[in-house]
Amino acid sequence: MKIYEVQREAEPKIRTSIAELLLQQRTNTDIQKNFDFILNGINLALESDHQAYLVVAEKDEEIVGVAFFNIGISLPKGGPYMWLNELFVQEDLRNQGIARKLLLHVIYWAERNSIKSIELETGINNSITKHLYNSLGFYEIISNRYGFSF
Repeated sequence: MKIYEVQREAEPKIRTSIAELLLQQRTNTDIQKNFDFILNGINLALESDHQAYLVVAEKDEEIVGVAFFNIGISLPKGGPYMWLNELFVQEDLRNQGIARKLLLHVIYWAERNSIKSIELETGINNSITKHLYNSLGFYEIISNRYGFSF
């Protein structure tokens, strides 16, 4: 098992593999549209000046897990914080410690880069993921999240 940060100059094959993996978590029936949206997001994250990063888990030269996060600035925390957008592992390889290894890599990355906190969101009924987060020191923040889309 190899865990590493995807470099900005990553080859199209790596970008496509990540998009195909993330497509597995989508329930919308418009597969091509979702794939194009995901690949576009990956390209923006890797080709821009955004503070966006991808970390992958690779097994037998296949990408089987991914963590995607952004860095923002928190006024209350007085500095940079991380928003963990995605933590996903291929379904048939779950419960093998891959998500834990990805998350630990992300935590160590944050520590090395003087990040003040890590925040994320998970489903209300996602007890397995909640257990993982709690086991690594994450705690629940009660709030209402709002969105606006164009």
